Amino acid sequence: MAKSFEIPKLLVWEAYLRVKANQGAAGVDGQSIEEFEKELKGNLYRIWNRMSSGSYFPPPVRAVPIPKKSGGTRTLGVPTVSDRIAQMVVKLWLEPMLEPHFHLDSYGYRPGKSAHDAIAVTKRRCWRYDWVVEYDVRGLFDNIDHELLLRALRKHCQCKWLLLYVERWLKAPMQDGEGRIIERSKGTPQGGVVSPLLANLFLHYAFDVWVSRKFSTVPFCRYADDGLLHCKTQRQAEEVLRAIGERFQECGLEIHPGKSKIVYCQDVNRRQANDRVAFDFLGYTFRPRSSKDKYGRRYVNFSPAVSRDAMKTMRQEIRSWHLQLKSEKGLEDLSRMFDPVLRGWSSYYGKFYKSAMVPVWRHMNEYLVRWVMRKYKRYAKRRTRAAEYLDRLARAKPQLFAHWRMGIFPAAG
Repeated sequence: MAKSFEIPKLLVWEAYLRVKANQGAAGVDGQSIEEFEKELKGNLYRIWNRMSSGSYFPPPVRAVPIPKKSGGTRTLGVPTVSDRIAQMVVKLWLEPMLEPHFHLDSYGYRPGKSAHDAIAVTKRRCWRYDWVVEYDVRGLFDNIDHELLLRALRKHCQCKWLLLYVERWLKAPMQDGEGRIIERSKGTPQGGVVSPLLANLFLHYAFDVWVSRKFSTVPFCRYADDGLLHCKTQRQAEEVLRAIGERFQECGLEIHPGKSKIVYCQDVNRRQANDRVAFDFLGYTFRPRSSKDKYGRRYVNFSPAVSRDAMKTMRQEIRSWHLQLKSEKGLEDLSRMFDPVLRGWSSYYGKFYKSAMVPVWRHMNEYLVRWVMRKYKRYAKRRTRAAEYLDRLARAKPQLFAHWRMGIFPAAG
């Protein structure tokens, strides 16, 4: 029987493999990936058959409140496993259409681009431009205008089944923890597979293209809903901040007043008095820092390092491990349990000005020392001796923990 739309079965298989690799929680039906795989062939066939015939309708997404670092919560919309696969089918087909049109200075949720790329280009521009405009879009995923988004999508895509299913996903309701159905007239659920791509498309026209036309001499860097613009003068920065606020309002969005500001990039050559000489971006704080030139001379440089909030979060996670209570475990066991996390932190936050991470590594060492004191009676209440013992182990087996491989050992604190 002929299908309404030609969707390759291989595309559905590739989508399943991507979703499986990403894992994720169950949706409103409570089905996990493992349960989905018990009837894998039949489940994948049903997705392909319904999408190909035009009869696929997405179920509600499960609303999950997630605490925000700044306080309060944001709502994550978790689709079912089947719906994640269907969304991945669309993403795999749609992304190659849109990618060539996106701006070079858009970095979030894009193949071949990373947060480190955005931080590196921002670092270079802070040396060249005196002022930075920092903005944050309030509730981007909850407030995207459906009609504006679909208009942007139709500009690049005439594929009927893609347009059909994107529109259905935009209108799919949410189901809260008590089972109540919440209808939606705007936004795209944060947590949906295709949502980041759609958000990038929306902001491409709402912001990227507009800035390039309106302020052609002002370079910008955008990572999803966070962005920076670099200005020559304070007056220009004030004009830019006012204009982007108005622009987002025109598009049904608003910038967060508490997270949007103008910052002076103070360094050895720029010493104008200003109250704001620091900003946070992607877990890093940009501010004046003491650096050395190639001759060993000290000077002040405006550069990024791990933010205070990120360090606080890492220290809290270390405390939550309660590793000092795991006296039944060996050091190699602790390494297997926690070093993957430490490696991830080191890889991300140690990319720029890695010495700023030392307080986090010392915090980890302190908990390992407490573990020694609890595990070995001879070191109970003898912290210095416990640290010396652990230090010898660390130097003999530095491969066990990321910070030991960098030479940050327990005896040093």
